Amino acid sequence: MRDIIGMENTVLNEMTWDAEAGRLLFKDVPYLLIRPETLVALQKAVEAELGERAGELLARGGHTGSALSTRRYREAFGLGTEETARFIVRMGREIGWGDFRLERLDFGAREMVVSVGRSPFAEAYGPASRPVCHLIRGVVAGLAEGSFGAPAQAREVECLAMGAKTCRFHATVRSG
Repeated sequence: MRDIIGMENTVLNEMTWDAEAGRLLFKDVPYLLIRPETLVALQKAVEAELGERAGELLARGGHTGSALSTRRYREAFGLGTEETARFIVRMGREIGWGDFRLERLDFGAREMVVSVGRSPFAEAYGPASRPVCHLIRGVVAGLAEGSFGAPAQAREVECLAMGAKTCRFHATVRSG
């Protein structure tokens, strides 16, 4: 499938649909299509109940998915560490999570910076006084962990919902 600027979407091209099971698959890994507003409604409901702890729980979910995908696609495609990071970032864009860009991948400092333009989570959330892209933050932490081979954490240092032009995530290996 080609988008309006002619770039090929390799994920959509290779996605399969199991009609009997009602499943979408990419490389035998199940995926689902869901509107960002659905996830943001869930996020806001959980935030109303749990406060800031909700963001950490959502990030944990993003981390799990990213860690699983990082391992799976490294093995499936025989990719090196940097190639895997670039693939996962490209995949984020191709599955509709925004304009993912790997801005920095520093193996010496063990840090990574990922920007996400047009974050569907920030756009659906609306104006906020704090960063709201917790699922993506978790994805970036899981990707950093897979890239650096050690537990990592990520922070959303800029967020579209707060008025920034893009969302930006900074991930580092946890100290201690």
